[in-house]
Amino acid sequence: MKAVVFTQPGLPIQDAQSLFETELPQPIPRARDLLIEVKAIAVNPVDTKVRARSTSKQPQVLGWDTVGIVREVGGDVSLFRPGDEVFYAGAIDRPGSYSEFHLVDERIVGHKPRTLDNASAAALPLTSITAWELLFDRLGVKEDGGKGQSLLVIGAGGGVGSILVQLARKLTQLTVIGTASRPETRDWVRELGAHHVIDHSGSIALQLENLNQSPVDYVISLTHTDTYLPQIVEVLRPQGKLALIDDPEQLDVMSLKRKSLSVHWELMFTRSLYHTDDMIEQHHLLERICALVDEGVIKTTIGEHFGSINAENLKRAHALIESGKAKGKIVLEGF
Repeated sequence: MKAVVFTQPGLPIQDAQSLFETELPQPIPRARDLLIEVKAIAVNPVDTKVRARSTSKQPQVLGWDTVGIVREVGGDVSLFRPGDEVFYAGAIDRPGSYSEFHLVDERIVGHKPRTLDNASAAALPLTSITAWELLFDRLGVKEDGGKGQSLLVIGAGGGVGSILVQLARKLTQLTVIGTASRPETRDWVRELGAHHVIDHSGSIALQLENLNQSPVDYVISLTHTDTYLPQIVEVLRPQGKLALIDDPEQLDVMSLKRKSLSVHWELMFTRSLYHTDDMIEQHHLLERICALVDEGVIKTTIGEHFGSINAENLKRAHALIESGKAKGKIVLEGF
């Protein structure tokens, strides 16, 4: 089968060997595996991070956001059958989906929204799971809850922020405040439903005060958390909660003590990495996202379509993500 791989970690994306096309054996499904014929994928920051940090010298296939068709099933599969159209975000400890065929455990897969084409659906799984787990699992916000409370989302114009703003606005009573530093991303965050949009390149505290929105009850930080931490501590209400997804080199949590603030890290791959007892919750979560999309409650966060799945287009996608200027999700479709 066709696949796009890398063998030398840390190469600049412009290097010919940073990502290249090859042929690999078609995988065989195990007990709860689905063999998926890949139709569309999305590229995420985790793709670029793994490419930069991996220590393996063997050909590695990146890619987690996937839309495809079930072609074969393992002997213990009960949730899907051949021919089903599905979407999912995969597992970080297994080969990714920059390939014609891909294996995934059925417990982290959902049925593709019927109202979306393949590319639009590919934009959703990883960010939807991450946003849902941040809001409802890590911070403990209840659906239709949060009345009289507020949520500040730092970096709201990116992939996770784009779905998080929608979930918070549509499924809770929180006042949603997003940050974005460029006019186009500020407009995007407003369009997604944020009550207020502020610029994280300026004083967050001053802008919140001007909106009569200080202090806030919850902060979800999606980028450069170490840089923004002093401001986060300043604007959070005593006993408030901070959740994050990025990988700061250092994070001085002692600064949270005076206000009794709590910190919650989110990694959407945790359930599949450890085969937790509640691993199937990601299946249920994606089925719920599917229903919300088909009901018109939330919409895809597709940003740009980069064409077919090949090394050249994937390099373009990685370069844009590494520039920090991506808006929404970058998708590719078909081999």
